[in-house]
Formats: sequence, C-alpha cells, structure tokens
Amino acid sequence: MVTSYYKLPLDTFRIIKNKEIDDCELKESIVNFIHLITTSYFGECSFDESFGCSIWNVDFDNLTSTNKLRNTITESLLDSLVAQEKRLKRIHIDVNIKQEEFKNRGALNRIKKRIDIKVEGVVSQTNEPFFCVESFYIAPLSF
Repeated sequence: MVTSYYKLPLDTFRIIKNKEIDDCELKESIVNFIHLITTSYFGECSFDESFGCSIWNVDFDNLTSTNKLRNTITESLLDSLVAQEKRLKRIHIDVNIKQEEFKNRGALNRIKKRIDIKVEGVVSQTNEPFFCVESFYIAPLSF
C-alpha cells in the first residue's frame, strides 16, 4: 500500500539531482490529481488519450447555454474521475457557472465565465468524506 504521495508541482531539478522531493498526504494528492484532470485536455497525455476533461473543448464557446455547458463539464469530469481516480468512490460533482466582469483601464471591460467545480466523495482507503473546490475562468482558461 502506497503511504507517501508527491506534492505538485514536481521539483524536477531535485529529481535529476537524486534528492528527496516534497511529499503530501492522501487527500492533498487527490486534490492535486483532480486539478491535473481538470487542467488537461483529452489527448494531451500521449500514453492515455482519455486523461483530461472537456473544459478545454468549451473554452471559447460563448454560444452554448449555461445549462448545457454545466452538463457537458459535469458529465465529462465525472466520467474522467470515475475512470482515473481510483482512490475516490461515490463521487458527486456540482458545477456552477457565473459571469464576471473585469474592469480594464481603457473604456472596454471584459466578461469571463467563472466555473466553480465542487467534488465530493469518499476516500476508498479510509472511508473518510472528501471535498474539494476548483475554480477556473474560461475564454481563455485561467485559474
């Protein structure tokens, strides 16, 4: 049974120098993995084309309704987490989408969609409840 998990981002310089790298607890590792899934697009990992989620597919989609966008992201992320994150069970995802206005120094203001993703579940190994929140802006993606 694995008892240590690596903290992200990985310090590759320390790995190359054959030095110890920072580790983290199980729940933090799961949060980091969820972040990796949400920030990866399908096909980005050449060894696993199914790793990622569809946020990137809808990044500049301003025509789709908020409900359809929410459903697309929820289904995609749930499918990816069930397939990829085996340390969680009974996963539930809630996606909330809001528009926020950013004031610029010039006359034009920008409006971006903010996506708040709440992931709940149970840690398989310990049966402890799990909860995390990811927030992103899309068009273009930023966090």
